[in-house]
Amino acid sequence: MPVTLDSIVMFLGWIGAAAGVVAYAMVSRGRWAASSAPFQLTNLTAAGLMGMVAAANGVWPSVAANLVWIVIGVQAVVVLLRARARRRAAVVDGRATGAVVPVLTSSDLAPATEAVVVPDVALPDDEPSPREVGLAA
Repeated sequence: MPVTLDSIVMFLGWIGAAAGVVAYAMVSRGRWAASSAPFQLTNLTAAGLMGMVAAANGVWPSVAANLVWIVIGVQAVVVLLRARARRRAAVVDGRATGAVVPVLTSSDLAPATEAVVVPDVALPDDEPSPREVGLAA
């Protein structure tokens, strides 16, 4: 049985459909955050592959919907990348070092025995908060 372009396109469409279902299931089960890179990239892949199948078959309303889906996905990935760059810059600048800062007494003559720990504000690269990336109100 020869492999045709139509069968390759259909196979890629099934991969796209599966990617969309996986992304939806992972977010619905709480395994991925909607603002995570894996979710956004899987959604982008799904939209691209299903849009390609729709275009190959002349289903233009689906092509238009998938193009909008792609634009939204690209925007979300750009926002994620910018947030990641801001976090890395904060770590490099020393704003997120977790350094111990002494607390001075009111007379400022001697440091108190207590210390304030500045929390590490950088999040893991793969899970920025929704508010941080602008995807939440």
